[in-house]
Amino acid sequence: MKTGGGLSRVQRASAAALPLGCALGALCASSPAHAQDPAEVAASIGAYENEPTTTVSLSEALNRAAGVDPDYVAALRRVGDAEWVRRSAWSAFLLPVIDFRWSWSKYSSPQFNIGTGEETDQLTQFGLVGSYTLFNGRRVFDLKAANADVDGAEAGERRQRFSTALGTEADYYDALAQMELLRVADERVRRAEEQLMVARARVLAGAAVQTDSLQLVLELTRAQVDLLRQESALSVSQLQLGRRVGIPGRVAAEPLDTLPAQPLPLTEAQAIEEAVSVSPIVESARAEQRRTDAVFKSERSSYLPTLSLFGSWAGFDDDIVPDATKRATFGVSLNFPIWDGALREIRVYRASTARQISEAARRDTELGVWRDMAEAYMAYNTARASAELAANAVIVARENLRVQEERYRAGATTIIDLITAQVDQTEAEAGLVQARFTTRLARAAVEAILGRRLTST
Repeated sequence: MKTGGGLSRVQRASAAALPLGCALGALCASSPAHAQDPAEVAASIGAYENEPTTTVSLSEALNRAAGVDPDYVAALRRVGDAEWVRRSAWSAFLLPVIDFRWSWSKYSSPQFNIGTGEETDQLTQFGLVGSYTLFNGRRVFDLKAANADVDGAEAGERRQRFSTALGTEADYYDALAQMELLRVADERVRRAEEQLMVARARVLAGAAVQTDSLQLVLELTRAQVDLLRQESALSVSQLQLGRRVGIPGRVAAEPLDTLPAQPLPLTEAQAIEEAVSVSPIVESARAEQRRTDAVFKSERSSYLPTLSLFGSWAGFDDDIVPDATKRATFGVSLNFPIWDGALREIRVYRASTARQISEAARRDTELGVWRDMAEAYMAYNTARASAELAANAVIVARENLRVQEERYRAGATTIIDLITAQVDQTEAEAGLVQARFTTRLARAAVEAILGRRLTST
């Protein structure tokens, strides 16, 4: 991208075309008086081309997007949250619960102080209370649920990372495609200008009628309009890429190679097998099933008793640091729930329902990934074949235009045939651009399902 001053390609095309168009008095006279000058339109749009832009590579765009995408940041934080829940579940097995308490009270009238054995108007007390659960069936399943949460969060992070990458590549390829389409539109304007000069020379020499020039002025006008629209589309796509990577303003995409796309490094059957086995989408659904199963078993284990050790050490006095009387207590407690008004049964039933739903969701996810991978794989092959056909179409269109140009100069064909050949070449070149980047995006869709890169970026 150019960042200096000067005219944009739209302004140059419009400025060069206006004298040619105005040379045909009939055409200029037919323009409405209030119509905006194309050069002014070009200046307003082409001003964007003079703004400095940042250019990023695809790998840099992917790295930057991962740091600014809110969905990916949230997925990454969920992994940390799940890790802390698992640490808490592990600590319940290894560490006791300890609580330290201190209080100072001031009374309006003297009260009996348990520490000093006398009446005082203040009381200070502290205590250190601890307990350790020897047996609680819920904790085993709570730990399993926490492990499943971590697995699910990690799978969700990987899934969101490639979803973010897919969106980034879509914006990146769109910016590249719009740049290529701008080049195609610029070439269309250049060809129309050249043909208009040839047609004017033929009209002045009496070898062609004036309508030939009129037809080419019309084609030039259409090409200019298309160039203006393409300039706007490029600006919008570069602004979107800037938003995606967290850079204010327009961001240009670094060009990629234009080599023909290669077959994927795995067959369709292998891709489906891998997707159903290790796709982050499937792993996330399986982790959710394991979590709901552990929650169900945890709720069901509430029918079992809980055996705990407990102990405390307390002090009482009327000083800030209690020292007059100290007491220690320790013991064993057994809690065996009998009946709580069917609240426990409701929790078990709801946990069982959630487990059945997650199991059905897991089966549906596996079948859905099977279908999605088959679709993505076929989409890549279709796009790859389309790109090859589009490349052939460009060769044919260029040769056809060359023949039509020679025939028109020799007076052996009409201006309509020449313009049709020009439009065909423009459409063929635009089709090749779209097919090339559609192929890259289709490969990114396959990678998003697999959760890994098939080739280096």
